[in-house]
Amino acid sequence: MSPAEDRPPEHPEQPGAEQPGRPGPGHPEQPGQPGAEHPTNGLDETVHQRHRLGILTITGEAQRAEFGYLREALGLTPGNLSKHLTVLEQAGMVEVEKGYAGRRPRTWVRITSQGRAALAAELATLTELVRRHATAPPP
Repeated sequence: MSPAEDRPPEHPEQPGAEQPGRPGPGHPEQPGQPGAEHPTNGLDETVHQRHRLGILTITGEAQRAEFGYLREALGLTPGNLSKHLTVLEQAGMVEVEKGYAGRRPRTWVRITSQGRAALAAELATLTELVRRHATAPPP
């Protein structure tokens, strides 16, 4: 094989790459046209996953939530809840505090200001989707 054959193509076709007839990144789309900005583009996958959205809404309503309460309210196993909390904690959206209630170990979860902002943005996006759907003309 020659050295030229070992190299990747100079312009590999990638998803989202500019294609003839389609605007690429940085080109404005016309509203109502395919690919136009849509509210679903504003959904944050970290927040949008239903269990993580549940964690954020519960902790957003209370000063803090106990691990057992979250587990029961969301119908999760301890392991699954721990994984979701880890994702949210690494994203800076919640803080996990371990301590004791009497002699029993407890884990509490608090939403951070970053988590509140992410939750507010998610709810605003969902509200816009509902508004668009409610005002859409019938087919």
